[in-house]
Amino acid sequence: MARLDDLIAGLGSLIGYRREAIAQSVTGVTCDSRAVAPGSVFVAVRGFSTDGHRYIDAAVNAGAAAIVCEELPAECSDAVCWLLVPDARKALAELAKVFYGNASEQLMIIGVTGTNGKTTTSRLITSMLNASGISAGYIGTGLCRIGSRDIPLERTTPESNGLHALFREMVDAGCRAAVMEVSSHALVLDRVHGLRFRAAVFTNLTPEHLDFHPTMQEYAEAKRLLFDRLDDEGFAVVNADDPQAEFMIGNLSPNRIFCCSTGGGASFCDSAQRFVASISEMSVEGSKAEVSFRDRTMTMNVPLPGTYNVMNMLEAFAVGVGLGIDPEIALRGLTNADSVAGRMERIWSADRRCCAIVDYAHTPDALSKALETLRAVTPEGSKLAVVFGCGGNRDRLKRPEMGRIAAELADRVILTSDNPRDEEPEAILDEVEAGMAGRAHLRIADRAEAIRKAVEGLGEGDILLVAGKGHEEYQEIKGVKRHFSDRERLEECFARSK
Repeated sequence: MARLDDLIAGLGSLIGYRREAIAQSVTGVTCDSRAVAPGSVFVAVRGFSTDGHRYIDAAVNAGAAAIVCEELPAECSDAVCWLLVPDARKALAELAKVFYGNASEQLMIIGVTGTNGKTTTSRLITSMLNASGISAGYIGTGLCRIGSRDIPLERTTPESNGLHALFREMVDAGCRAAVMEVSSHALVLDRVHGLRFRAAVFTNLTPEHLDFHPTMQEYAEAKRLLFDRLDDEGFAVVNADDPQAEFMIGNLSPNRIFCCSTGGGASFCDSAQRFVASISEMSVEGSKAEVSFRDRTMTMNVPLPGTYNVMNMLEAFAVGVGLGIDPEIALRGLTNADSVAGRMERIWSADRRCCAIVDYAHTPDALSKALETLRAVTPEGSKLAVVFGCGGNRDRLKRPEMGRIAAELADRVILTSDNPRDEEPEAILDEVEAGMAGRAHLRIADRAEAIRKAVEGLGEGDILLVAGKGHEEYQEIKGVKRHFSDRERLEECFARSK
């Protein structure tokens, strides 16, 4: 158990405190007043929907040992230590780091950022490290995985106090590394403040979260923050086929840059280390590519279809080589990696005459790439169908664009609900339809019924993409989350169609 004076000593941004009642034990560090227990340190963080300073009294009444804030209230209880800081978010990260015994400094941390592919790439890296004898934990979309234990997460990148708590658990479980997805929100909101990364990976950048980042430039600048957090031995792995790759690496020296490409790579890669994958085979079962790097060529088998999945594995492989793992061992670990739920997840009909794919594609770029990939492996004479919707309370500009993409790339389109959240499902579908230029499609707001109808229409060799929710096992409607799984629904429908 940490002492309050030790936490304060590690608080570099501390500018003053009202009362020196610091020689006491601390039971926790939190920015949620509902989680305050006797002996906790409560950090009043200013959020977008509310301000933590409004809950200071609640934290004091719950027994907080200290209040950390950017502005002192009019009356300050003498029973509490008051700490005044210029930036509460950074203070939360610094306090949590010390409270959890500086666990982050005992781990080799690898961060993966980008619009699409973060989960697949991060999980591939984690599997490769574990297969190479480097025990690694994973933090990302939906869960934290430590050994065989899965811990559900609400955010891709948890708040800093939750993040350091997970690092502590990893270290206690014997982990030597942590692989984490780093969202643009986490970078802007200082959830990873104070962390130093051994490797930073950039997958791609396409329009997303423009309800949070006003422009694509600001979105790109947020992602670039990860590459400013490399440790002294750190290196960057970038998708050199993406136009934003050169911007991401900034002023890093060439010897710290690993450029990955499924073509030749951009000119900025000339003095960096190149990893080039040439795809020789592709089917719905996966791909095969020849990988050239450091005057060597090796065969890489990718158990997922699509050029973008070849890139995901190529970047994971480059991380392994950069960390000094034997390339043969690295490739073996990647090839044998467990599949990621909801990422090009294949579900076959009982007689294997047709196939459904569950994928998290919920952006225009991701939907386009998924459909283009599946179009390329759809047998001649067979059809490609898609079921998808758009989430409520999120970027509305992408809705007609996704409608256009589906209408142009699929033979059969069924519009349905995703997570409508607080919006009316039919209103969302109206906006998606606006981009379809009147092209024929079905519109079924009930997602379960939409999937049933899609399966009913499948013929020999047909492929069905159910996009948008992927790994999620719920549907959020009017603030209520109800159990719903695309995979389970497809399995039910295929079982009934025997």
